[in-house]
Amino acid sequence: MANLHIYSDFIYYKLYFNSAVRKTAKFLSVRENLSLRVPRRHYADEKKKEPPPPKPKKLMDPRRVFKVYRFAGILTKEEPKVQTYELDISKCGPMMLDVLIKLKDMDPTLTFRRSCREGICGSCAICLQGHNCLACITAVPPAKTITIYPIPHMYVIRDLVVDMTHFLTQYNSIRPYLVRKTGPTGIGQVQLLMSDPDWQVFVGLYECVLCACCATSCPSYWWNGRRFLGPASLLHAYRWIMDTRDEDTQKRLFDLRDDFKAFRCHTILNCTLACPKGLNPGQAIARLKRLITGLDKKPTPQMDPLGGGGGGGGGGQSSLESCIASKCKK
Repeated sequence: MANLHIYSDFIYYKLYFNSAVRKTAKFLSVRENLSLRVPRRHYADEKKKEPPPPKPKKLMDPRRVFKVYRFAGILTKEEPKVQTYELDISKCGPMMLDVLIKLKDMDPTLTFRRSCREGICGSCAICLQGHNCLACITAVPPAKTITIYPIPHMYVIRDLVVDMTHFLTQYNSIRPYLVRKTGPTGIGQVQLLMSDPDWQVFVGLYECVLCACCATSCPSYWWNGRRFLGPASLLHAYRWIMDTRDEDTQKRLFDLRDDFKAFRCHTILNCTLACPKGLNPGQAIARLKRLITGLDKKPTPQMDPLGGGGGGGGGGQSSLESCIASKCKK
């Protein structure tokens, strides 16, 4: 009887085991088929792809060829020429003035103007690669061959030095100084006041350094240089006309009421592109024309220059103190 129970249990477990084996085999076959269709990715074993190393930048050869205009002057019989220099710019500073100084060490006969090295004197104006600039604040171009000429439309005295007499004469003709008709006339006897909004008008005007880069790039100045004052002089004329401390506005506007002095500006705007200080002489000339023709009027000063009240600014010391107090609050 015991053997019968053992035999029946054996048959039961055998049938159960066979069915489990068949199901397992079927599951493995399906899994194998799926693995053939979509291969499994073993992220743990997969190596991380590193980005390719950056390609080294090709360094430009520091040796440059400079073609410089040379002229010994009208008192000599030598003709103007272009002299070629080869220079390793890694042995000098990054600005064109550094290059010119290095070239002068190589050739002491090379002549050019320089003074401040900070872009505030306007002495070192040159024509670099066909564009006017200040050598002291202009970096060396990346070109292999670099041309250096004096600024155009100027009589050349020697090499890169030009005659600025006519340009400065035109500048002096606009009377670039304050003209007072009331109050003390002695220098230093009284302090002339100006409000902050009135001073803000000068932003973009007083920074001009009279380098003549704008004037010598203006075609109207090339064609009518004897009578057209040019962008720089007209920029300063507008600056003095808009000065609230000046009392000769009508005379200044009357002197500019001419077919050539201001109205020969054709708004070509080469002056704006050439200005090394980033100023906009073309805009100043356009506003100056509106003042000359009477379309616009000089605004009333917000503060009396003599501090005697009026002008919307109140009394002298009190108006100055109130202005300082209002600025301190901000």
